[in-house]
Amino acid sequence: MAAPKMNLDPDLLSILVCPKCRSEFRVDDEANELICTNAGCALAYPVRDDIPVLLIDEARETKEAETH
Repeated sequence: MAAPKMNLDPDLLSILVCPKCRSEFRVDDEANELICTNAGCALAYPVRDDIPVLLIDEARETKEAETH
């Protein structure tokens, strides 16, 4: 069964940026994460109970970042 889509306000998403590099995010509903769009950074930040946790210490490296 697929995970439910995150319920994030589009206006909020439009102003959020990666705290490490200041790039925009793309939403990964399947993993409940916000993924930095900068290929050199590409950190994945968790979203818990529809609240983005934008702490670098809580982020994980994605495969995109590991290949650079």
